[in-house]
Amino acid sequence: MSQIRVTMPVAATLSALRHHFPKVRKLLEREGEVVLTESGRACYRLIPYTPPRKKAAPRVDYWARLTEHQPGPLTAVKARQLREENRGNR
Repeated sequence: MSQIRVTMPVAATLSALRHHFPKVRKLLEREGEVVLTESGRACYRLIPYTPPRKKAAPRVDYWARLTEHQPGPLTAVKARQLREENRGNR
């Protein structure tokens, strides 16, 4: 017969948080939640922060970018002109 273990959150006072933060932080890491009390009554719940996941950058469609700049193939005449222009006076 398995028993269900119900865990109660660990309590710490606000002054303990101020003066003994490393101990409270270890409690938080171990238990996952710490309830802060003030004058004997629970006031705040301290939980670990988890940053939001970053979205993956959209994939770049290089072929679409290339066809934007050159929608059709170069003719033989234009290719020869481009080659001569790039060679310069060599």
